[in-house]
Amino acid sequence: MVYERSPAYRPGQKEVYKLSRSRIENFIRCPRCFWLAQRLKIDQPSSPPFLINSAIDELLKTEFDTYREKGEQHPWQVEFKVNAKPFQHENLKRWRHTFTGVQHLDEATNLLIFGGVDDVWVNPKGELIVVDYKATAKESEITDLGPEGGWHDSYRRQMEVYQWLLRGEGHKVSDTGYFVYANGIAKGKGFFNKVEFRTNVFPYKGSDKWVGPTLKKIKETLESDEMPPVGQAAMGGECEYCAYAKARTQLTLDAIAKKK
Repeated sequence: MVYERSPAYRPGQKEVYKLSRSRIENFIRCPRCFWLAQRLKIDQPSSPPFLINSAIDELLKTEFDTYREKGEQHPWQVEFKVNAKPFQHENLKRWRHTFTGVQHLDEATNLLIFGGVDDVWVNPKGELIVVDYKATAKESEITDLGPEGGWHDSYRRQMEVYQWLLRGEGHKVSDTGYFVYANGIAKGKGFFNKVEFRTNVFPYKGSDKWVGPTLKKIKETLESDEMPPVGQAAMGGECEYCAYAKARTQLTLDAIAKKK
């Protein structure tokens, strides 16, 4: 199946405009980069894909699907006292797919938001639980996302958008989601074609109340012909992409000036 790249946004357009969850994150990080991408199709330079992380994601999905089919709790759900089971639903495959995902049309802005969720569990109340898989390799144990204000805030927003999307599809969704965080262990006697992980499962109580107002700002930005100001990097300071573009442009102008 071939998925076409979405067209540039046209101010005043009546057609529904499709926007991914990651594009919302791009807007929050830098409205200017977002505007350039959606209005002029000038995207940020892409970074190399994290193929190891993708492989771990796929393996975790396969593992949890084994217990989903049996209608049983995964051992980690028992170990970390999560009163839930993997959720069995006919739309799970679509929800997980990058280019379809969970979808909801925000009628106030005519923006169709979508995003591929890693997993969905269900508690005894019948509430759906958004689950996000993460993988890294750090010396310290990972048992939470740490204080707000850092780059982990994007993980929080990611989960909250998925909660908003599932509610938009008409499901009863718990405010509490879970991170399944696999931490690679770098210490050992060697590689021997094997990497061991210590995985923790911990909760995060989200709130999707910011999503609607943010979509309104996104719509206003899309409709405007004025380029937005430079955004802020996750840990403070100017957006790194804008800073690079500014420096590269100045170097080019300087080089032209020297030739004259």
